[in-house]
Amino acid sequence: MRAAAILGLGCSARDLKTFQAEDGVEWRIGVPAASDQADVILLLGGDGTVHRHLGQLVQLGLPVLIVPAGSGNDFANSLGLGRVRDSELAWQKFRGGAANVRQVDLGVIDADAERDAAPRRTRYFCCVAGVGFDGEVARRANRLPRWLRAHGGYLLSVAATVFTFAALPMKIYLGGENPGAAENWAMRSHRPSLLAAFANTPFYGGGMKIAPQAKLDDGQLDVCLVGDVDRFRLFCLFPTVYAGKHLSIREVEYFKTARARVETEYPLDVYADGEYVCRTPVEVGVESAALTVITPSGT
Repeated sequence: MRAAAILGLGCSARDLKTFQAEDGVEWRIGVPAASDQADVILLLGGDGTVHRHLGQLVQLGLPVLIVPAGSGNDFANSLGLGRVRDSELAWQKFRGGAANVRQVDLGVIDADAERDAAPRRTRYFCCVAGVGFDGEVARRANRLPRWLRAHGGYLLSVAATVFTFAALPMKIYLGGENPGAAENWAMRSHRPSLLAAFANTPFYGGGMKIAPQAKLDDGQLDVCLVGDVDRFRLFCLFPTVYAGKHLSIREVEYFKTARARVETEYPLDVYADGEYVCRTPVEVGVESAALTVITPSGT
């Protein structure tokens, strides 16, 4: 067996030792140039590291084992790999011939979607893409030291943003089987909103259950729209997101779709998996069974 290891920020070859305990595996560090150069990929890092390599991983089509070693590990957590030990056990099963491999969906962002003459820039995301409040929180969190981001940095950034960020007019369209064809879109929401989140997984922001009904293999994105909530009330209710209890709030709208389009009065930052991607307007969709992953059970 040939294994390739992708090492995220703060990771090194010594973190592979527990995975290299058995003989019979030929190891290499870095992303393989082609799918015939490896049989499996181990990615050590968090959501940001996963995000930055998704395009290559999809193209290679090889089984990927995520080892949660970043400041945010929501994708690994959604796969049942909340601890490094979980990944070690999943690796042992895989090496023993267990069928603990599954295919999962990925979100897709098309930037410059409104400009027919401009080339479309497509980016994958594994967890959640957000516009509005989420983008400002992510921007603040990314400026914090890495150790602080890994220990409540996102929540601290929420507290710093909640009393200063204002709701902004957003237009959300659904449908659009043919990207770029305006006649295929139907307006779903047109109101001032604090946040529009498009979720492939239930979790983001270090464990917040923004989309409690999201599934990784249903061919849908779960959309959570938060309207203009009073700032103090929003601050008091924000902890409910960790338990997925925010859906009962009157200003929260929640639904599923395979494709959506976001337009704003002026360009707003779009963040996905905690990383800056582009600015609005954008189209957000899902690519079914885009990534093959190794999990504890394969289901």
